[in-house]
Amino acid sequence: MTDRVHLAGDSFFSSPVFLAAISSLLLAQFIKALINLFRWRDLSLRETLVTFMWKTGGMPSSHSSLAVSIATSIGILDGTNSNVFVLALFFALVVVRDAMGVRHSSGLQARALNALGRRFATRFGEPFTPVKEVMGHNPAQVVVGAVLGFFIAVAFCTL
Repeated sequence: MTDRVHLAGDSFFSSPVFLAAISSLLLAQFIKALINLFRWRDLSLRETLVTFMWKTGGMPSSHSSLAVSIATSIGILDGTNSNVFVLALFFALVVVRDAMGVRHSSGLQARALNALGRRFATRFGEPFTPVKEVMGHNPAQVVVGAVLGFFIAVAFCTL
């Protein structure tokens, strides 16, 4: 455990936990936007910015990156025996599990519902508005996001 003294001049925005968290989130989203830009070269600037600012799913998982960076930086600064670290660790585990499990399953269900809705609309001539298909993450996307978050937290808390 480190002996950090928080002075009155210290700011929330200069906290290594905050800096690691926001940096890991933004860097993961930036990497995701770059990957999408190279994958689909005809993406507009608007679509690329939407990916950077808002889209979920894809490589790497920004959710995992954020959650792991928070847990790692708290573990480094406050020690792994602290109650706050335990909270952050279990929060990260829930986020990672949700990214791979629940969100992925609901994305598959949305895809199936959209296919069914399109068939229904074609067969019966009824209008159909598809639901959003957020596919969550596969294990590789979650691992890359977690590793990114870990190393960013280490950099902000030890360098």
